[in-house]
Amino acid sequence: MSVTCYPAAMRPLLAFLTLSAACLAAGIASPGQAHQIESALQYLDGDLELSTRFSNGEPASGAVVRLLNPDGTPGVELGRTDADGQVRLDLQAIEDGRYDLQVDGGPGHRDYLDIPVQQGRVRLDEVVQAPLTLMLVGLLVSVRRRCD
Repeated sequence: MSVTCYPAAMRPLLAFLTLSAACLAAGIASPGQAHQIESALQYLDGDLELSTRFSNGEPASGAVVRLLNPDGTPGVELGRTDADGQVRLDLQAIEDGRYDLQVDGGPGHRDYLDIPVQQGRVRLDEVVQAPLTLMLVGLLVSVRRRCD
């Protein structure tokens, strides 16, 4: 077993980061939180269709579907889901590249998809769903035994 020693000045920072990450992760995983939202993309009759549902199976009706700007702020709104949680998307005017697609069903009800667009079409085999818990991995800090 290897033991890593951190300078005394860094120990309070490490403790704070560890506690913050643990509290944040516990808050996200708690059953009292709102239902998660899950989305899927598919082509039907040549049109790209997004369908989104809450974790309890109910459709996420009225959710705003948008592309995010590179800085993470809301960008182009592509539409809103109907009563069945579905919306058809037209990406013909979108330049080739990778985009973050946000499905916003309100506070605590967001899904993010990393979509590659080429000639106005999404390459479905390369779509990546980015759950918030994976975004938090960078916050997790491993605390080692003190070396005094």
